[in-house]
Amino acid sequence: MAREYKIEDYRNFGIMAHIDAGKTTTTERILYYTGKSHKIGEVHDGAATMDWMEQEQERGITITSAATTCFWNGKRLNIIDTPGHVDFTIEVERSLRVLDGAVCCLDANAGVEPQTETVWRQADKYQVPRMIFVNKMDKLGADFYNCVGMVTDRLGSIPLPVQLPIGSENEYEGLIDLVKMKELVWQGENLGATWEEREIRAELADKAAEYREQLVETAVEQDEAAMEAYLEGEEPTEEKLKELIRQGTINLSFVPILCGTAFKNKGVQPLLDAVVDFLPSPVEIPAIKGIDVKTEEETTRPASDDEPTSLLAFKIMNDPFVGSLTFARMYSGHLETGTSLLNTVKDKKERIGRMLLMHSNSREDIKECYAGDIVAIAGLKDTTTGDTLSDSLKPVILERMEFPDPVIELAIEPKSKADQEKLGIALQRLAAEDPSFRTKSDEESGQTIIAGMGELHLDILVDRMKREFNVEANIGAPQVAYRESLSQAGLVDYTHKKQSGGSGQFARVKIEFEPNEAGAGFEFESKIVGGNVPKEYIPGVEKGLKSVMDNGLLAGFPVIDVKATLVDGAYHDVDSSVLAFEIAARAAFREAKHECAPKLLEPIMKVEVVTPDEYTGGVIGDLNSRRGQIAGQEMRGNATVVNAMVPLANMFGYVNNLRSATQGRAQFTMQFDHYEAVPKAVEQEIIEKSA
Repeated sequence: MAREYKIEDYRNFGIMAHIDAGKTTTTERILYYTGKSHKIGEVHDGAATMDWMEQEQERGITITSAATTCFWNGKRLNIIDTPGHVDFTIEVERSLRVLDGAVCCLDANAGVEPQTETVWRQADKYQVPRMIFVNKMDKLGADFYNCVGMVTDRLGSIPLPVQLPIGSENEYEGLIDLVKMKELVWQGENLGATWEEREIRAELADKAAEYREQLVETAVEQDEAAMEAYLEGEEPTEEKLKELIRQGTINLSFVPILCGTAFKNKGVQPLLDAVVDFLPSPVEIPAIKGIDVKTEEETTRPASDDEPTSLLAFKIMNDPFVGSLTFARMYSGHLETGTSLLNTVKDKKERIGRMLLMHSNSREDIKECYAGDIVAIAGLKDTTTGDTLSDSLKPVILERMEFPDPVIELAIEPKSKADQEKLGIALQRLAAEDPSFRTKSDEESGQTIIAGMGELHLDILVDRMKREFNVEANIGAPQVAYRESLSQAGLVDYTHKKQSGGSGQFARVKIEFEPNEAGAGFEFESKIVGGNVPKEYIPGVEKGLKSVMDNGLLAGFPVIDVKATLVDGAYHDVDSSVLAFEIAARAAFREAKHECAPKLLEPIMKVEVVTPDEYTGGVIGDLNSRRGQIAGQEMRGNATVVNAMVPLANMFGYVNNLRSATQGRAQFTMQFDHYEAVPKAVEQEIIEKSA
């Protein structure tokens, strides 16, 4: 079966918004109108509405689906869900990676809210073309022009209104389309309401003319020929004007602004027209970059069916009907069920068994998919978020998603035996969905330890365990993941002997310990010459050293970045064994405590705070009081970005402090940067606590 829709007719976009700006309602209305137009003539309106409501149950699942496919004006739209929560920077950035464009919903009363700023900045980072839908125009206090002003002031972007509202609050009737210079007025507020085009009423004619002039002047800057023609008095045609707005949107020169009220069913169809007219298709944005597995050089995969197949898995979901679903974006090539692909990150083969396309209220099994498609694959065994699936003859890694090591840990204990089993399943599933979340069990206390990227991250995961998996558990206080290392080199000569009756034990090792460079981990080398320690015993030495690495020298934290060299030793023909050398090495490492001045290391976080200018002084003062070192500050749009290095131990509770100090307008992100020695006074405190 050949392609149904040309790749130029695809729009892969997301809807991003502050929590209450009406993202869900807007998405539902889009799915309703696109679903209806796609099945035109099959069911008359009334029945279609009824069907839709009866499918509440199935829909509850697909609305939250990571990607939904729908159709509008002969174009294929894939709506990719962007999570509403800012703490999941990994989640948000992952969905921004696979989008080609975005619609940002604003609440017409509140305008640009703190979370809108956060998501907007992440979209800036990935250079995602976007437009704004000023929603809730029927709400008390709705002010379209205030929202337009906030786009300049708070988001630092150039707003380009392509529509103006007719009335507001409960007087909101519809909008003026500045491209067509016509009014669109809705005949009611119900789902199937029709609208009609009218000439612009006299009292709004001047305002419309003024904004139309601004629109044309801004748009013609995209094209010299159009600019010259306009200066000579020639207005661009409707088609040409759309083309110029599209060009400017894709170049990020400006942001088209639309208005409506999704809840009252006004303005949704023109929003869909604008998605088709102004947002890019997969071929209009730069080709995705990757690493060629064979040559390890950078390469690109243009969006074309003729290129080698490559997909990026961006989300894993558990579906009650199908089991585990991996959502992937096809960047290049084409794929049929039954084919095998290589997971280039894990270096494992995956067979593509069943592929699904999620529609607004149904799912469809498909046999093949093409470049630009967003597809759900059932039953992949080894693929997790961020992995690439690629043609095994031309393997590529599309993106090395760097998932930093978790820096914060919590102990979690199930409340009952039944919860114990459910906890195991829940942790396994959550870890598969979110690579920045890890679990391990503490052998000494028998507790399960969960680790993640921040307090909020773990809070939400614990909440999901309760809600989705019904696990009741007790949660401990969050702990910092400290490490230990050595400050100086030292030589330890240790003899282990036990020769009182029965078979004895004998081993002598002389080991040189020294600090290794940061991030190099543990390195073991043997410089034994002349058979002082037979070859077969040397692995025992390494094993003994490694077991101490896990349990620490000072306070029981793992030891990192140490180099150990076995320089000499002795053995006994009868009494020596691998085990004896393992015990000797273990004791030698513990002795190194006296020779090598072990030190405690703490995770230092790279913190970025984005704050309105007036709060900068307070933010910097607060970071300094947390043992932070300010690395610099810069302006981004109209906000100040403060970069700092701060010990994680001093960042607990920071999110609440920052919110109250800046009235919720500043946000911060933090990620692990490196380990650094803890100041002596603090070190003593930590050692006493862990004793």
